[in-house]
Amino acid sequence: MNTPAHLIFGMAAFGKPDARNVTLAALAGAMIPDLSLYLLAGTHLFILGTSPDTVFNDLYFSEEWHAIFRVDNSFILWGIVLALGAMLRKAWVVALAGAAILHLLLDFPLHHDDGRAHFWPITNWIFHSPVSYWDPAHFGQWVGALEIVVCLAAGVYIWRRFTEMWVRAVTALLVLAEFAPVIAFALMFGQ
Repeated sequence: MNTPAHLIFGMAAFGKPDARNVTLAALAGAMIPDLSLYLLAGTHLFILGTSPDTVFNDLYFSEEWHAIFRVDNSFILWGIVLALGAMLRKAWVVALAGAAILHLLLDFPLHHDDGRAHFWPITNWIFHSPVSYWDPAHFGQWVGALEIVVCLAAGVYIWRRFTEMWVRAVTALLVLAEFAPVIAFALMFGQ
């Protein structure tokens, strides 16, 4: 799924009105599984001047990058963090880990050939789903449309549940950002 959707769903599921630290932890947890990709790709694209083709067709699939992705996309590691948060009764840790696990649960069935090793350190196995969140050859246009509809519904849910203006503003920006990949993919793939 697109990162804005993960942030919206993480905040909807684990954010807590009038508990800023819990809501911020939910946003962080929803972001962390994608953060390494943004840092690695951003460094190569904008600082080192590496071509997008090299970044997304070669480096993305490299063992070096996947060694990092295995850590921040591990159900096992995030499950340990969730268990510790629950044992310590720390709502912000539960929100952080819960949102990260939700991110992984949503990503797992939606990556055709670009998935991650979600069960590391037990195994490096990567599930190759028949469905993709972005690739039109694997129902990406349908998944993308459904993602937008669910994001809009979750955005309305957040808007009604939270009265804090910063949460509403972040939600509105994330819902708007959810449309950016649709436009970009349509231009790239002629769909």
